[in-house]
Amino acid sequence: MSGPALPSLDPSAGELVIAPPAEGDGNWAGAPSAFYDDGTYYLAYRLRRPVNDGRGYANVLARSDDGVAFTTIALFDKDELGTASLERPAVVRRPDGGWRIFLSLSTEGSKHWRIDALDADAPEDLPAGDRVVVWPGDDAVAVKDPVVLIDRDGRWHAWLCCHPLDVAGSEDRMTTRYTSSVDGQTWSDPVQVLAPGLSGWDRRGRRLTTVRHNADGSADAYYDGRRSAEENWYERTGHASAPGLAMPFVVSDPAIVGQSQHGRGTLRYASIVPVGGGRLAGWRVYYEAATPSGANEIRTQFLPA
Repeated sequence: MSGPALPSLDPSAGELVIAPPAEGDGNWAGAPSAFYDDGTYYLAYRLRRPVNDGRGYANVLARSDDGVAFTTIALFDKDELGTASLERPAVVRRPDGGWRIFLSLSTEGSKHWRIDALDADAPEDLPAGDRVVVWPGDDAVAVKDPVVLIDRDGRWHAWLCCHPLDVAGSEDRMTTRYTSSVDGQTWSDPVQVLAPGLSGWDRRGRRLTTVRHNADGSADAYYDGRRSAEENWYERTGHASAPGLAMPFVVSDPAIVGQSQHGRGTLRYASIVPVGGGRLAGWRVYYEAATPSGANEIRTQFLPA
C-alpha cells in the first residue's frame, strides 16, 4: 500500500483548536470532522454538556485559513432540529460545487439514531438548507457518526457507526458498515467492514473515524475502540487498513496509537485531511482529547508529507 503509515497521535504535541464549553467531566467540544478545500479548512464538530444538562446540544461548522484558528460560520441547534441529542457531523463539498453536511440525530426516549443531510450552495447557508433523511436506521440498529469521502471519479463513499439495539443495556456495542453512491442520493445497502475481535482494548466496539485514500487505491484509517460498556465515551484510537475503499478493514497491529495523558485516556474521532492541494505538503489531523479537568477539547497535529 502506498503512502506512509498513519502515525501515532500525541495531544501534547498538538495545538488547541476548540476549547470545551465549560470545565469538568461531560463538557465536550469534540467529534470533529475536517474538510480541506482550495486552501481553506472546514471543521464540523459537536458541543456537549453532561447528560442531565443537554447532552449534544449543538453542531458547529467553522472555517480557517491556517487550520488552527477557526471562525464559526454556521450553528445547528438540537431543539431547532427536533432531536434529543447530536453527535458527530460530517461536511463535504459536492461535485457540483454545492455543500452538504450530515448530522447524527437521536430519537427522543430511545437508543435509536439516524443520519440526515442538509444541502446548500454555500457552507454558511447549510442550517437552512434542503434536508432529507439519508440513513434512517431501524428498530434493530442505530446509525450515526458518518465518515464521507468523494473520490476522484465523483463517487461517494460512507462509513457508518452502527449500534445493535437487540439487547437492552448493551446498545453501546459498535461496528462499522460501508455504503456508496454514484450521485450522493441513492445509496447501496450498508455492509459490515470493521468489527471488534474477541479480546483486546477494543473488544467492545470499533468505529472507523477517518479514511485516507492512497494513490494505489488502498486505504488507511483511524478508528475508535473500547474494551467495555464502562469505557463508553472514553474511547481511544487504533489503526486499520484495507486494499480498497469498499473492502473490509483489517487491524494488523492491535496497539493503541492515540490516547490522552489525562482523565481516562480519551482520544477519539480522529479526522485527517490532505494539505497543499496538487502538491501535497502533508496531512492535518483533528481529534477530541481529554483535558486535566475531565472536559474534552479538539486538538490538531500537522504531519509533514
